[in-house]
Amino acid sequence: MNNGVRIGIIGVGQIGKMHLDRYQSIPGVEIVAVCDLNEAEAKKTAEVYGIDHVYTDFREMLKRDDIMAVDVCLHNNFHAPVTILALEAGKHVYCEKPIAGSYADGKAMYDKAVETGKMLHIQLSTLYRPETKAAKTLIDGGKLGRLYHARSTGFRRRGRPFVDGYGTPYFTRKETAAGGALLDMGVYHIAQMLYLLGNPEVQSISGKVYQEMDMLADRRDQSGFDVEELAVGLVKLKGGMTLDLIEAWSVHMGGFEGGSIMGSQGGIRLPAEVSRGINQPFSYHSTVCDIDMDCMVDLDKMDLRWHRLRENESAYDSSQHHWVAALAGDVPLLPTADIALRTMLISEGIYLSDQLGQEVSAEETAERSIPRSVTV
Repeated sequence: MNNGVRIGIIGVGQIGKMHLDRYQSIPGVEIVAVCDLNEAEAKKTAEVYGIDHVYTDFREMLKRDDIMAVDVCLHNNFHAPVTILALEAGKHVYCEKPIAGSYADGKAMYDKAVETGKMLHIQLSTLYRPETKAAKTLIDGGKLGRLYHARSTGFRRRGRPFVDGYGTPYFTRKETAAGGALLDMGVYHIAQMLYLLGNPEVQSISGKVYQEMDMLADRRDQSGFDVEELAVGLVKLKGGMTLDLIEAWSVHMGGFEGGSIMGSQGGIRLPAEVSRGINQPFSYHSTVCDIDMDCMVDLDKMDLRWHRLRENESAYDSSQHHWVAALAGDVPLLPTADIALRTMLISEGIYLSDQLGQEVSAEETAERSIPRSVTV
């Protein structure tokens, strides 16, 4: 698929290793070097994955002229400073979600990519799911008519990082993560909806965040838990569209339905994830010959057929597959940075709306956003 893509990894924690695992399944990729402040872990990871070069200072790694792109796998408030320095060093950048810890930081990253002429790709895995591809095809084919409302949902019963038994306290503190459920998981579902809606401009946001459920006392103390476990919101979009959302790290419910999109000629409901405990497949709803139709779709057969018949279909198998294909010049890069930046605007608007107790405009949210990036 490509003529060789050479990449450096910045951060070899849980996410960095997940990225490395994915790259191993993509032909033509060479991971030239890894970097992490934890030298022992960096060396151990390099040995496991057969990587020759190890760094503890990412600036030194950026000096290599045999690396065309870097993959930033750090906590949210480290995204902006590392990404901006990498772009200035002439590297294309693939960054873990969310784009940054604040809209201001994300905008700085986006602007720097435009200034340097380098590609900025954000990890939004939901864009590559078969249900997203099916929904996008139906929408682009006019089968929904005029889109007017979407619903973004995300559910965990008790799935708060660290306090519920996995992950580290870095996920639960504003100083490193900036936010909780909304920035950890909500980014996937909101971005998916924005992508399917055509990434429309945001006009206003109203929302509320909560941290209400019990947690073990020692875990509360050790975690420094000061982020939200539940977020809800209503977003008004350009063109008269609306988006409502609910995202839970922890909630006393048996599950949420999957996301949905409503149009004048049809509607789509996305599958409920396995963790939600609801058996809900992808479905398309419309009226044909004055008959209300509820249609199931065999996503596996769709995916198989498209891989057999469509050129470069594998370039959309995952975020990493797409990144490698774009670096190789096989396909144009999807506007993931644009989508991720608008997703961050919505998330920050919910925080601001909660703080002020009122609906806020997109302009006010952007103006009030402040950098949260940390010194690197």
